[in-house]
This record gives sequence, structure tokens and C-alpha cells, in this order.
Amino acid sequence: MAVVALAAAVGAAWWLQRAPGTAEPKRAPPAASARGAGPAVAVEAAAARRQAVADDVQAVGSLRSRQGTVVRAEVSARVLHINFRDGQKVAKGQLLVQLDDRLPQAQLQQALAELSIAQANHKRNSELVAQGFISQRGLDESAAAVKVAQAKAELARATVARLRVLAPFDGVTGLRNISVGDYLKDGADIVNLEDMSAMYVDFRLPERWQARVRPGLGVRVQVEALPDRAFAAVVQAVDPQIDANGRSLNVRGCIDNRRLDLRPGMFARVSTRLGEDRQALMIPEQAVVSQGGRQSVIRLIRTEGPEGTPAWRSERVDVQTGTRLAGHVEVVQGLAEGERVVTAGQQRIQGDGALLRVSEPVAVAADGAASGAPAAKPAGATSLPIAQALPGPSPCGPPVRS
Repeated sequence: MAVVALAAAVGAAWWLQRAPGTAEPKRAPPAASARGAGPAVAVEAAAARRQAVADDVQAVGSLRSRQGTVVRAEVSARVLHINFRDGQKVAKGQLLVQLDDRLPQAQLQQALAELSIAQANHKRNSELVAQGFISQRGLDESAAAVKVAQAKAELARATVARLRVLAPFDGVTGLRNISVGDYLKDGADIVNLEDMSAMYVDFRLPERWQARVRPGLGVRVQVEALPDRAFAAVVQAVDPQIDANGRSLNVRGCIDNRRLDLRPGMFARVSTRLGEDRQALMIPEQAVVSQGGRQSVIRLIRTEGPEGTPAWRSERVDVQTGTRLAGHVEVVQGLAEGERVVTAGQQRIQGDGALLRVSEPVAVAADGAASGAPAAKPAGATSLPIAQALPGPSPCGPPVRS
């Protein structure tokens, strides 16, 4: 009886499943995203466009005086007089410090007296030789004695001169390190002297620019102390040797500083333009992905989406970059004008052919420029006024022509 009941239950269940109206509901068709490359990835994009750019090069450097030195004592002596004040303008040859020269002055007077006696003896011997009273040897000895006395006098005179410390060139004195009565040893620092009528700006450029940097090239200089002005400089010389440590080129420019606005030791930002403006294909710099020594971008390829709607798919393209501007980079090879590249969301793209959804698409105008996007300015461009130099010839002098 148990077996008959079990067989009846199985048969009833089978009949209910096969009865009309109890068929299994149809499953919904798979979503469009499951048939292809998965859900669309949200990204931002921008178009490659041409604009006028120039090879503007920026560097940092430091200012130094055209002439600068630390005035030092040449001999050991005591300070008698100080004839300058801190920060005073002095002229070349002006007496700065008088050291104690009483003993050398006495030695000079003694040497001059000996010279006078030697000259008198030589004159007398010349007359005696003419009369035949002495030999020619006596005359030669007196001539030699005159020369020895002259040398002693010159030595004493040079010793006295070394006790007068003079300004070696026109300039401005710094803060003195001595006082009246100090005993100075030879080589002791007295004061620093700076010729600030012209300032040198020394800076470095990458070695790839060595063929385009020449004496006479114009340079703009900005300093932190005067942020509202820029200063015009002219390249005076280029070091013929490339620095092997940084593979950089040492360049020196000169600034007319007769207004004394600049001081040595200042930090300087230098910008210069190499060549004329040219048309270059530019994209936002955040679109470039650097990986494994290669640079690439993700280009947008137009395709058909679900139900025939227009869509975009990804394609990674290797590019060669060139000049960099403020927020933009030049593409030398790998892209064409008007092509769009992903600028945000690259990390969410798994590979080529991924379906993309571009948020806030950038409209491309007929001239290839993105509508609403401001034109990028060169990084070295500035609207700061150039400080006007005083009339007259520049103290920098002509550049050193190579």
C-alpha cells in the first residue's frame, strides 16, 4: 500500500507540472551590458587642439655683483684710522683704512738718505775716473751701490704703501669687522665691497638647449623681494663646458642695476624665449599616462551603443610629447587634431575597447579649439612691467661673443 501511494503522488506531481497554465515563466533577455564589454565607464575627455606656442624655458638662479671682494690687510699692523662708514659708496683708490706706518716711514727715510749718499759718491767717482785718479772698477762699484740703494728705497716705499688700504674699484662697502686700535694680522677681513651697478644672474639650463642659447639673448628675471616687477637681462656668456653632474649648461646674464633695486645673493626666477611662436598640437597634461618608460593617452573611438545609439570606446595610443605649458603638453606624434582623449578616469578603464560614458562632453569648434576652454599661456609669460633702467650706456658692457 505504501508503494502504491508513493507512485500516485509522483504521478500527480508530474501531471500538475505538465498541465496547461502552469508552464515556467520566461526569463528576461540578458541586459545589453552583459552581451558586450560590461557597463559603461564614466570618464572626462578633451580634444587635441592647435595653438600658438613658443619654446619658453624657465630656470632658477642667484644674483651676484659684477665685482665683489672682501678687503683684507696685506701686512700685520695696528689700525690708526678708518675712513669709511658702513654701507657707504666709495670710489676706486679711496683710502679705507690707515694702518700704523711709523716704523716703515722711518725705514723709508733711511733708505732715501742712503740713496742720496750713493748717488753723490757715484758722481764724484765719475769725475775722478775722467781725471785718471781712480780705476774703472771703482766707478763700477759706486754704480752698483746706487742700484742697491734704489732697491732698498723702493722696498721701503712699497711697505709703506701696503699699510694704506685702498678701494680696488667703485662700490658700496658692507659692515666693517674692525675698530680703531685693533691689531690686524695679514689676511684679516676688513670689509666686503660690492659693485652693484650691474648684477650678474647665474642660472642653469638643460643641455638640449645649448645650440639655441647665445650671448645677447634677452632674459626676464623676477625676484621674491620685488614681486610686482620684472627685470630685463642680457646673456653675457655661456660656459663652454657642460656640467657632468646634472648635464646642465651654465649661463650668465647681466642686469642694469644703477637704481640699486637688486642685491647680491637674491634668489631669481629666470624665463627666456628660444625662437619664434609656432603652431603645436596641445592636450591637457593630465591626459598623459607615464608607465614603464612610455607615455600614452586613451583615445576615444566613436562606435554604436545599445539600440544603435552613438557611444565611445577606449583605445590606448603611445604618444611623443614636447613643450610643456601651464597645464598643457605638446603632442609631437601619436594624435591628430580634433581627436579626443580621456583626461580623468583612466584608472577605471580595464583595457582597449571598453565602453565609455563621457560626462560633460567638450564641444570642439571648427578651428579645433575646445569651446569654453581658455587658451593656455606659456609658463614663462608674465604681464609684470619691466623695470626701466637709467638713461645712458649700460654698465653691463657688450656680451662675450663666441
